[in-house]
Amino acid sequence: MTMLLTALAAYLLGSIPFGIVMARLFGLGDLRAIGSGNIGATNVLRTGNKLAALLTLLGDSGKGAAAVLLARAIIGEEGAGIAALCAMLGHLYPVFLRFKGGKGVATFLGTLLALSFPVGLLACATWLAVAVLTRYSSLSALVAALMAPIYTAWIYHLHGAIIVLALTGLIFVKHRENIARLRDGTETKIGQKDKKKEA
Repeated sequence: MTMLLTALAAYLLGSIPFGIVMARLFGLGDLRAIGSGNIGATNVLRTGNKLAALLTLLGDSGKGAAAVLLARAIIGEEGAGIAALCAMLGHLYPVFLRFKGGKGVATFLGTLLALSFPVGLLACATWLAVAVLTRYSSLSALVAALMAPIYTAWIYHLHGAIIVLALTGLIFVKHRENIARLRDGTETKIGQKDKKKEA
């Protein structure tokens, strides 16, 4: 019962749409009608409000980390892994937005940092390195997600790597359209002004 309640709490925490909240607090309008329509920090940044985008990034990553840390304190390491998965599902399929959520990159990185700080740092460094080299936010997320289970198995433990592999699968599912655009050479790069959808 404790595990079930913890999983539910992690899902509800993950469901908090910080992008929507920040857009309303800063008077930016309905985020789902702006740019790509995504509820994450990248789309908030398209409004031109860098502070709102930063707060969205911190909120989305922080809720993933908080879910993991609280579950670890209540249940232990097994609970931390389940909470990571449930928080991620909450962001991707939030009950507060009729199960239409974001792509989960910030929440994914937040859960990694809480599960194993060195793993999270390596994943963030991977995202940054790919972003600098290619200027594709989506590709950066995909490569970081692909490497995360390897980092986890190396630094953390195998059970954690299985959970992270599931999170990686969710990242790839939510980036199906980005993958198609990357393949076709039509994906928007970081800093471009057009309205193509990106991560």
